[in-house]
Amino acid sequence: MGKLQAGIIPVTPFQQNCTVLFDDETKEGVVIDPGGDVPEILEVIKENGITLKEVWLTHGHIDHAGGADELRAALGIQVIGPHEADLPLLQRLETQAEKFGVKMAVRNLTPDRWLNEGDTVSFGDHVFEVFHCPGHAPGHVIYYNRNQNFAHLGDVLFSGSIGRTDLPGGDHETLLASIRDKVLPLGDEVGFICGHGPGSRIGDERRSNPFLRGL
Repeated sequence: MGKLQAGIIPVTPFQQNCTVLFDDETKEGVVIDPGGDVPEILEVIKENGITLKEVWLTHGHIDHAGGADELRAALGIQVIGPHEADLPLLQRLETQAEKFGVKMAVRNLTPDRWLNEGDTVSFGDHVFEVFHCPGHAPGHVIYYNRNQNFAHLGDVLFSGSIGRTDLPGGDHETLLASIRDKVLPLGDEVGFICGHGPGSRIGDERRSNPFLRGL
């Protein structure tokens, strides 16, 4: 089994970080948050010879989950996550598209498996621990690979910022509690990919992110 590799495909008008995680030897992998532009995602997968095992979702907002059902149907694979608290969001993806006025091919979605705090997901020998981190969305989860000191944090924590909490189901204090109790304890050396923009390290955010002062 080889090393864990990650590639980012910016998708949708929201420029969301659709993330491909894969093993550099077996080329087996997963896609996290295929928010849209599925033909582009499929082309990147094909060009790089990657075999996708599953789709993993961090939460149910349109820019993260809008293309999941289309990708599931195209490849005959399962959609895993997020936490079941995001079912109302996933059942209204098409309505979200209308609300935001975006021209996207979006399908409502019910995942094949919900995730809970303490669950694990994996491909090959690459195992990720699941943490339920509500605040940005009620069912938001993050994925943490302990062996690689790596996490995918979705829209919980960004480089220099945190997830917005003004959308339905969002709550600022709940988000800060998720960051304090679930994310920061992972350790300063953990590098992360997030849902938008560049990644960072948890320690860098602990020291310099203005939203984390006092946590």
